Amino acid sequence: MPVAAAMTSPPSAWDRPAGGAFTLIFTTLPALLRLTCGLVGAVVALAVRTPPVRVALLVPAVAVLTAWSLWYAARALRRGVTGPLVAGDVALTTVACLLVPWLVAPEVLPGEGSWIAVLASTTVINAQATAPARWSVPAGLLVTAGYVAGALTAGNPVEARAHAATLLVQTGCAAMMTAVMRRRIGRADRAFADYQRLARAAVVARTAREAERRQNRDLHDTVLATLTMVGLGAVAGPSAAVRERCAADLRTLTALADVRSAPAARPTALDDRLRAVLARLPELPVTATLAPCVVPAEVAGALADSAAAALANVVRHAPGATATLRLARAADSVVVEVEDDGPGFDPTGVPAHRYGLRESVHGRMATVGGRAEVTSARGAGTRIRLEWSGAH
Repeated sequence: MPVAAAMTSPPSAWDRPAGGAFTLIFTTLPALLRLTCGLVGAVVALAVRTPPVRVALLVPAVAVLTAWSLWYAARALRRGVTGPLVAGDVALTTVACLLVPWLVAPEVLPGEGSWIAVLASTTVINAQATAPARWSVPAGLLVTAGYVAGALTAGNPVEARAHAATLLVQTGCAAMMTAVMRRRIGRADRAFADYQRLARAAVVARTAREAERRQNRDLHDTVLATLTMVGLGAVAGPSAAVRERCAADLRTLTALADVRSAPAARPTALDDRLRAVLARLPELPVTATLAPCVVPAEVAGALADSAAAALANVVRHAPGATATLRLARAADSVVVEVEDDGPGFDPTGVPAHRYGLRESVHGRMATVGGRAEVTSARGAGTRIRLEWSGAH
């Protein structure tokens, strides 16, 4: 995907990992809690059927609540907990609480341990975990009111007060805990999104810088190299070689856009690329030893262009010198060496603003994971060794 497209694409779940984890946890846990409560509650409800429990009402009520628990869990795990699901859970639980006098035996109602009490607690906790506070808190209050009304109708005000207090505490604590977690998770996701934006911007900037460096290398090794050679007097008078070189430079610059957009490609014969380099420098006497070698097209381009830059330096800075070009393979490495018997120079004394070796050789090799080594001294000629590992 292009970098620009990646920066403008809509956010995905991976762009908010903390929120995604929160949603997963607070979907799975309520689903499992509702399923467990529904199945266990059904068994407990049917175990005690002493009057005034109405079996004719108890059995269908338990069947409906059990079926609801199964459907709630399946729906939540498959599609998440939605508003209608929460509303349905609260409504059924409230109705069950109002029917406490006919669904719960008097001997098991006290102590907040009846199956309806557990159902009410489960519902208010699930509501706080899965719905915004503006809806979940009123839902908790509605379930509490339903339980109080049912317990009072059953003639047990102590149970009404006790479990009402429990339900209110559960509503408040669960609502505050969920709100704090949502707020913290929101901050974490915003920080992550900011980091992602900065990282993408850095990639864009780095890509732009690399494109500029490639363009500068191409200009340096074509038009600027030819102009420098002519300006230094390396070519005397009209020259067919210079005309051909200028034509080749023009073809190179015209083809740059096509080369940049072409797929990276099939393997290329590096020795053929190096022979093409020599053909562009007929004015330079070069002894070439080129072993057959096939490498990826990008690597062949980097090695050939770096060798071309090194040979162009011989023409510019060491007129009259002879050069040697060698291509060899050793194990999984490809080595190209350019050596001349010119006056040489001190590599440590090259100004930082000089572009030639720094970008046209070292920088170009670095882009394909290779390396360049320059050995020279005044009066001792120059040797440039280019190496790339990974040949096959």
